[in-house]
Amino acid sequence: MSQNPPPTIAQALVEAAQTLAATSDTARLDAEVLMAHALGVSRSDLVLRHMRDSVPATFAPLVARRMTHEPVAYITGHQEFWGLDFLVGPEVLIPRGDTETLVEAAETAFTARPPQRIIDLGTGSGALLCAALSIWPGAQGIGIDRSQGALAMARANANRLGLGQRARIIAADWHTPGWARDLGRFDLVLANPPYVETSADLDRSVVDHEPHSALFAGAEGLDDYRVLVPQLGDLLAPDGIAMIEIGWTQGEAVCALARQGGFAAQVHTDLGGRPRAVEITA
Repeated sequence: MSQNPPPTIAQALVEAAQTLAATSDTARLDAEVLMAHALGVSRSDLVLRHMRDSVPATFAPLVARRMTHEPVAYITGHQEFWGLDFLVGPEVLIPRGDTETLVEAAETAFTARPPQRIIDLGTGSGALLCAALSIWPGAQGIGIDRSQGALAMARANANRLGLGQRARIIAADWHTPGWARDLGRFDLVLANPPYVETSADLDRSVVDHEPHSALFAGAEGLDDYRVLVPQLGDLLAPDGIAMIEIGWTQGEAVCALARQGGFAAQVHTDLGGRPRAVEITA
C-alpha cells in the first residue's frame, strides 16, 4: 500500500500562513521568515531553492511560539535596521523601520559637516548608535541605558558590526542627577525614549513581550520628554542637533517643551507621513 509523501516546505508554508492568520496581519511573511530561520538560509534562498524540500522538525515549534503573539524578531533573535543585522531579545525593543526617520533626518542635517561625537540615549539594541556610526566612520559614539540586558545586547551588536572600537556602551539613567557630568558635549544626540501613554491599547505582541520600561511614559506619554529635553543644553555642542523620536500625536507637545527651554524645534515625518521625530537645536 502506497504512503502519502511527506509535505513539502511549500505546503507547510500554506498551512502555517492559514494558522498564523488568527494572530498576525503578516501571516505568510511570518511563516516564510520562520521557515528560513529553521533552515538557516535567507528568505530569498528559501523561496528560490527550498520550496520542494522536506520540512525541518524545528519549524512547528517556531510557529507555535508565534501563535502566542511572540514577535518574529524575538523568535529568530534578529532584526534588520538601516540595512544592518541586529541581535534582539526581550531585553530590548525591536527596532522599527519608522525609527530610521531619525537617522535619515540626521544624515541630511549633517551633509556639510560630519558629526564627531554622537550619543544615543536609551540605546537598547544599539540600533540608532550603530546606524549613525556606520554613516560617519570618523565619529565616536556613546550609548547609554539603565538596563543591564540592553547594555549587553548593544555591546554585542556594536562588536559584531565592527563598530566596537568606536562605540562606548555605558550604564546611565537620565532621571539620575549628574548622570552626564563627565561625558562632555555631542554634535548629535539621538533618543528613542519611552513615549507610550499608560492606557494605550497596544498589540499583544508588544504589550505581552516587549519591555514596558522602554515603552510607557505616563498618562500622556510625555514624562520622559519632560525630564530629557531640559537637559539637552548640557549635552549639545555648539551647532549640535538632537533627534528625538515621538509618537505621532506628540509633535506639538515636544516642540513646545523644547521652545520653553530656549531651543528651536521642527518635526520630521516618517514614510507614512506621520510625525515621527523632533529635531532640536540651540
